[in-house]
Amino acid sequence: MSHTVEHRHIAVVGAGPAGLTCARILQRHGLEVTVYDLDRDAHTRSQGGSLDLHEADGQLALREAGLHERFLELARPEGQEMREIDPATGTVLARHLPEEGELSAPEIDRGELRDLLLESLEPGSVRWGHKLLSVDGNGDGPRRLTFADGTTVTADLVVGADGAWSRVRRVVSDAVPRYSGVDFLEAWFEDVTHSHPDLAALVGEGSAMAHDTDGALFAQRGGQDRMRVYIVRRRPADWMARGGLEPADTAGIRSHVLDEFDGWSPELMRLVTDNDGPYVDRPLYVLPAPHTWAHRPGVTLIGDAAHLIPPVGVGVNLAMLDGCELALALAGAASVDDAVRAYEATMLPRSTALAVELDGRADFLLDDGDTPEFAKDTGQG
Repeated sequence: MSHTVEHRHIAVVGAGPAGLTCARILQRHGLEVTVYDLDRDAHTRSQGGSLDLHEADGQLALREAGLHERFLELARPEGQEMREIDPATGTVLARHLPEEGELSAPEIDRGELRDLLLESLEPGSVRWGHKLLSVDGNGDGPRRLTFADGTTVTADLVVGADGAWSRVRRVVSDAVPRYSGVDFLEAWFEDVTHSHPDLAALVGEGSAMAHDTDGALFAQRGGQDRMRVYIVRRRPADWMARGGLEPADTAGIRSHVLDEFDGWSPELMRLVTDNDGPYVDRPLYVLPAPHTWAHRPGVTLIGDAAHLIPPVGVGVNLAMLDGCELALALAGAASVDDAVRAYEATMLPRSTALAVELDGRADFLLDDGDTPEFAKDTGQG
C-alpha cells in the first residue's frame, strides 16, 4: 500500500489511552481517523485506579497531543510518594518523598486521563458499541472491519489498540497471552481519610508496598479520596475454583487470603480485611517474549496489543508513546506503508528488549532478588 497519507482513512480499534492518544495527534495534523470501541459509551465500566505518567513517554505524548498543561492541572504530584513496609512488623523501611515541584511521574486517575483525551477529539470521532469480529483484506486495498452488530467499514490503515485479547493482532501474529503464574486480587477503599484513617497514615499520599518471597500487598492512593490495594500471590489460574470459592463470596475469599498471609502484621492485614465492597480477581497474562511480526500492509499494533507485559510501571506510558510515534510517523511520511514501517522499526526493538528483560514474569513484585532496575521504584503506570 503506497498511497499518500492525506485523505486516507485510519481506523483505531480501542478507546484506551494508546488509541485515543494516537487519534488526538492524528487529528492535530489534519488526518482522518475514527476510533471503534466495544463499550456502549464512555462510562460503561470503571477505568480502574491511578497511573504515573513519565516525562520521557506518557508526558511526551501528551505534549504532542497539546494536552500537557491540562494534564498537570489534573495530576497529583504528591502521588509520587513511595513507601516500603516490613511485612512482619508493619513499619516503614524506606520512603521516597517527591521534591518540591517534582513532576517526573505525577499520578492521574485512569478515568480522568481517558476523559481528557476523549474531550480533545472532534465530535463523533469515537463509535461506541462496536465489538470487532475480524479484519479482512491483504493490504493491496483497504482493509475491511466486521463488527458483532453486522456492520462493516473499510480503512486504509487499521491500528490495533484493543488490548491484551486483541482481535487486530490476529492479522499479524498467532501469539496469544498466557497466564504468568501471578495473580492480582484487587480491593477498593472509599473515603480513605475519614473512614480508614489508620490505613491512610500507613500508605501516605502515594503508594506503599510490602512483600516477601510468596506474596505482596501494593496499595495506591487515588483521586476522590479512594485507594486500591493489589493482593499479589503466586497462584494457579483457577485458584478460586480449587478452593470452592466464587467471585461474590467476599467473606470466603477474605478468609482464604488471610490464611495465605499468615504471619504478616495486623496493620497490613487491614489492607486485606477492611475493603469496601467485593474483591476483583485480575490474573496477570503476558505475551510470549519476544513478540514480533513480519510487516503487514494496512495494519499495525500499539500498546498491550503489541507488547503485553507485567505491570512494572511502564505499560501505559509505552502504550501512549506507541500511539504518539505512530501518529507522528503518519503525519510526516509520504505514504501509509512508509509510516508504519518506520514506526515498527522503532517500536518492535524497544518492546522486545523490555519483554526479554522481564522474560514474561511478574515475579519482580515478590522478593526473589531479581528485580529489574527500571521496576524498583515505580508505580503501576
